[in-house]
Amino acid sequence: MVKKHWKQQTRLVHEGQNRSPHGETAEAMYLTSGYVYDSAEQAEARFCEEDDGFIYSRFGNPTVRAFEERMIALEGTQDARATATGMAAVTATMMSQLQTGDHIVAARALFGSCRYVVETLMPKFGVACTLVDGRDIDAWKAAIRPETKVLFLETPSNPLLEIVDMQAVADLAHENGARLVVDNVFATPILQRPTDFGADIVVYSATKHIDGQGRSIGGAILSDNKYYEEFLKPFLRHTGPTISPFNAWILLKGIETLEYRMHQHCDNAIKVAKYLLDHPKIDNTIYPGLSNHPQFNLATKQMTKGGSVVTFTIKNDNAFNFINGLKLFDISNNLGDTKSLVTHPASTTHRVIGESGRKKLKISNNMVRLSLGLEDVEDLIEDIDHSLKLVQ
Repeated sequence: MVKKHWKQQTRLVHEGQNRSPHGETAEAMYLTSGYVYDSAEQAEARFCEEDDGFIYSRFGNPTVRAFEERMIALEGTQDARATATGMAAVTATMMSQLQTGDHIVAARALFGSCRYVVETLMPKFGVACTLVDGRDIDAWKAAIRPETKVLFLETPSNPLLEIVDMQAVADLAHENGARLVVDNVFATPILQRPTDFGADIVVYSATKHIDGQGRSIGGAILSDNKYYEEFLKPFLRHTGPTISPFNAWILLKGIETLEYRMHQHCDNAIKVAKYLLDHPKIDNTIYPGLSNHPQFNLATKQMTKGGSVVTFTIKNDNAFNFINGLKLFDISNNLGDTKSLVTHPASTTHRVIGESGRKKLKISNNMVRLSLGLEDVEDLIEDIDHSLKLVQ
């Protein structure tokens, strides 16, 4: 039984563990679609929610619940629900609480698929959206309408690592009867907990750092009980963006080492960022942990470390040449892996927002995003240095 006074890392190893009579060390995988009852009366009680237990794995599953309880320990919320993917988490969060006539205000610096959901998908159902510069609190204030129900942001943003003042945006949301939804993928709950700064709902692509080893996809939604019971629970039950127990088990085991991995990711990232900062072939290095970041003070206030991602621009439009010259970094649009990854945002993760959208966000063709893994940082810097020497 988990002791609530235990420190976070201890809870990340033990939270949600419910051993079967076999007494297994690792959490069991319950690969079942349904459950049986002792009697017809018990089945009725389960469906009336008078008896605590599982009904159907679209509604809940012991392995999935163990993952959710461990996420609750991480984020400190009242409840959590897992989804099949991170984008399923984002979409469910929006569609469960919004209806025709409602309005979203979102930071324009979002992952491409998140932009699609709020900017293209939701308007098809009569939900309007206004995009703002997330760093500009006055812009948030000006965009809010009487029908605004959700404010949505990610911080740090992908890929420019812009920082949004969560407390200021949360205060605006609550003053106007809206909820603040924060995509906390880049920071993870290890580096910042958005609920500490007023966020009402936090979403994750657990595919990234939470798994952290490129094995599984999944998502999570964390909130208070009221939002879950009133909006999210019926939506998830009847639409079914359900994570498989096997994937949930992988994510559950990933959480056990998340804190240690994140610290090493960050330590490698700051060293790489400092190396790139004054390199003659680099125009601009962006990393929240560098004092030259325009929002360094805010980043320091909200985050304990700068994160695993470093973004930079290469002179003379040599991004592809640089990427192709790397030997240790894998070319991938993922991030948060034990292996270091390199991405060209303009042609991959942010291609969907179009050239004009990228121009507004200053995502140029010579921009590169690095996700620093757990390799020896001297090897990573040597690989970067070798590739930079190859570009003109």
